[in-house]
Amino acid sequence: MSSRMVDSSTAIVVLDGQSLPVADIVRLADGTARPVPGSEAMKRVGAAWEAARELAASGRVYGRSTGVGANRNENVPTEAAAGHGLRLLRSHAGAIGEPVPAREVRAMLAVRANQLLAGGAGLRPGVVTALCEALESGAHPLVNEFGSVGTGDIAALAQVGLALAGEHPWQDGPPPEAQALDNNDALALISSNALTLGQAALALDGLRALVSATELVGALSLLAVDGSYEAFAEPVHAARPHPGTYAVAARMRQLLGAPERPTPPLGRIQDPYGFRCLPQIHGPAQDAADALERTLAVEINAAAENPLIRPSDMAAYHHGGFYMAQLALDLDHFRLAITQTARLSTSRLSALNEPAYTRLRPFLADSEAASSGVMILEYAAGAALGDLRAFSAPASLGHAVLSRGVEEQASFASLAARQTLRAQGAYRLVVGCELVAAVRALRQRGLRPEPALPVGRAFELAETVLDEEFADRPLTEDVTAAAALLDRFTDLMTDLTRGTV
Repeated sequence: MSSRMVDSSTAIVVLDGQSLPVADIVRLADGTARPVPGSEAMKRVGAAWEAARELAASGRVYGRSTGVGANRNENVPTEAAAGHGLRLLRSHAGAIGEPVPAREVRAMLAVRANQLLAGGAGLRPGVVTALCEALESGAHPLVNEFGSVGTGDIAALAQVGLALAGEHPWQDGPPPEAQALDNNDALALISSNALTLGQAALALDGLRALVSATELVGALSLLAVDGSYEAFAEPVHAARPHPGTYAVAARMRQLLGAPERPTPPLGRIQDPYGFRCLPQIHGPAQDAADALERTLAVEINAAAENPLIRPSDMAAYHHGGFYMAQLALDLDHFRLAITQTARLSTSRLSALNEPAYTRLRPFLADSEAASSGVMILEYAAGAALGDLRAFSAPASLGHAVLSRGVEEQASFASLAARQTLRAQGAYRLVVGCELVAAVRALRQRGLRPEPALPVGRAFELAETVLDEEFADRPLTEDVTAAAALLDRFTDLMTDLTRGTV
């Protein structure tokens, strides 16, 4: 996103700490919406702040009247309480590595502002206002990549805290007015996984869109090899009704204009797995995406701070609600599922190179003797798939023992979120290779999908950006253009879902 200030006419997203969806995190991160804190939610923030100050002044409350981590049993003297918060932020603002991209930092600010409005943190209401002002102005703190192991993004959020206090740099737009943070604000701000959650939301949005676009690419490939619609027949999936698989098969019928009960083709009795098993592989990816979204919907609307301040009970509950096992496992599952869909794309690419399926020359070559055509695309796609496979290694297998053994487990959800974000580039290139080959095969065969069908519209879009030259030449630019085109395919799939195609 550009670093400009969000226009005052931009759509509003009301943050209420209870119902913010993933889609709105993406809009706030992209600057296509501006946040407004809900009035009732701000009352909750104020009530929790008053309760927290009273509790910390009269008893032992972790991180407010005590140290943190292995220092949890060390009391903070009353006369030192005011400075304790800033010392905590300064000591914990030690994230290292490359700066986090602005879009991801903005997603973190959006998540944290909404979580605070759930009313369990017990920090001053001005912090919420300042975070919303930053999102509107385009300002974001400098945040570094490494500092979390999935038990709280404390280093990144401490950098945010110091920026709010005027001690750490802001980038891009005008920063909010500095906040006078103290012992009742510091831990309350940093006790969150907001960066991980923001990155996970962006990764889910991006990869879900790419997997959806892949269905259109798969439909083009199916037409290029005279594939059968029978594998998408409604009776097949009604007999084995996994939700995602059933939905994918129904979409494939819509994309191709196939009836619920397609007749078998006159040629081969069944297709290779790349075509025949598309619902069985894309379906689990959809189910994994849905599961991840449900988890994110809970977490970005959660009062998960430790301790949890409950004004109604006048209590500070000490707990482990910051531990992100559920999120780490869902992110790992999602990456493994989308790796399967990318691997299926390479299977279809191989079929497109095979004369037995296309009735064309090997590798979709031109008429010159021994031409290589799109042979190299199999190698390129395989290399990108190798990266995707590496990114899909389960982050939740990680382990760490920290703070003198007091914190003896770690979910590594933070790593899982970063890896899921990184998977997008490799995934896009794998499917871009298939799209180049599918369009080339359709052109060489003189086949044009019905223009009124979604698959026909996709083909027309592809024809506008992909070179029709068949002679041997570098295909780098073709794949780059095809990979970029997947975003427009996603728009077609969105229109299909909305019933506007």
